[in-house]
Amino acid sequence: MASELFNRRDVLAYFIVAAIGASLQLIAGSVLQEWFRISYRQALFIGYLVAILVGFVLTKLFAFNAKNLAQTRREAIKFGLVSILSCLITVYGSSFLYDLSTTHGKRLMVLIPLSVKAVNVNKLVAQVISMGLSFLSNYVLHKRFTFRDTGFYERLKKLLNL
Repeated sequence: MASELFNRRDVLAYFIVAAIGASLQLIAGSVLQEWFRISYRQALFIGYLVAILVGFVLTKLFAFNAKNLAQTRREAIKFGLVSILSCLITVYGSSFLYDLSTTHGKRLMVLIPLSVKAVNVNKLVAQVISMGLSFLSNYVLHKRFTFRDTGFYERLKKLLNL
């Protein structure tokens, strides 16, 4: 069971897709905080929304070999549900860890070599840890729920009279 869930091909493909999404999220969050007067949590949330849009397409096409276009609507709804949980883990987990690190430690800033960009290490570490936890939950849920016919979608349509 565990070898089927965590087979090397799916984990590697999903890791590459997730790395692209995480990079987009980090870049978007960083740019948003520099250009606009928004909080760390707001920048995390907006960055996560950008990553979700790209993530669905890449995950469907490359990670779980779910290329059947007839299932796209169903998978998009399930992907959205999983993404809500993942967003909570990423945004609130990062925010919590950042607040914890600055409350019980000092704020650490590092200048990127050969640039004028300073990186808040507390924020970066908090976000990377939370994205790692989100990665694990996403992988399992997408493999076992989103890109698999579980009967959930039919039950939801019946419940909503659609």
